[in-house]
Amino acid sequence: MAAIQKLYEVCKVSLSEKGPSSPETIENVRDVLDMITPSDVGLESEAQAVRVWRRPRALNRKTVFPSSPAIRYRHIYECKSFSIGIFCIPASSIIPLHNHPGMTVISKLLYGKVHVKSYDWIDIDDSRNLSKVRPAKVVRDGEISAPCGAMVLGNIHAMKAITPCAILDILSPPYSSEDGRHCSYFRRLPKSDPSGILLDRTRESEFVWLEEYQPSDNFVIRRDLYTGPTLNF
Repeated sequence: MAAIQKLYEVCKVSLSEKGPSSPETIENVRDVLDMITPSDVGLESEAQAVRVWRRPRALNRKTVFPSSPAIRYRHIYECKSFSIGIFCIPASSIIPLHNHPGMTVISKLLYGKVHVKSYDWIDIDDSRNLSKVRPAKVVRDGEISAPCGAMVLGNIHAMKAITPCAILDILSPPYSSEDGRHCSYFRRLPKSDPSGILLDRTRESEFVWLEEYQPSDNFVIRRDLYTGPTLNF
C-alpha cells in the first residue's frame, strides 16, 4: 500500500466531522504522517534541489521551482471529516498568521527549513468588548528543518520559508464557511497587554495580543497539481 494511501486510511478511521476523538487518534495519524517522504507525494525533485540549495552550482533551481513567488497548494483529498494537502512555499515567502477555528492541524515538513510561530487562544472572563483584540499564548516560535517528525500546531500560526519548503497539512475538520470555520488573519499588537486584564495572571513572555486584519494583495496562494500516487477512496 502506498504511504499516502495508508495516511488516508488512518485519517478515515481516526478523524470525524468533530475532529479527532481522542489524543490517541491524533497520535495514530502522526505515526503514519511521520513516515511520509517527498517521494511519496511526487516531490522528490524539489526535495533534491533543496538539499543542494546553498551550493554555487546547484541543480537548475529555476526549472524545479516555479519562478512565481506565489505559494502553491497541492490538494490531495477533502471530506467533511478532514482534508489533506501540501503547501509549497518559495524561499522568504510567508503564510501570515491565521486561525483554524474548531479544527486540529497536524503538519509534516517534507523538505526545507521554515520558521513557525504558533499560538493558542487564551480564554478570559471579562465584560469588556474584546472583539477587536484577543490574547493568545505562545506555543512555538522557532525554525524547523527537514527531516523531522509531524507536529500538532497551535490553532493560530504563521510560517516563513527559510529555504523553499513543502508542508503536508491535515485539517480535521476542514475549513467550512457553512459551519463557521472560515480563515481569518491576525497581526500582533505592539503592546503586550492593551487592556491590563492579564496582569499578574500570565508572564508577559508567554502571551501576545492579536487583532484581525486583511493581508495585502501581494499574499497569494495558487492551486497546483498534485503529482503523487492516486488515492483509492
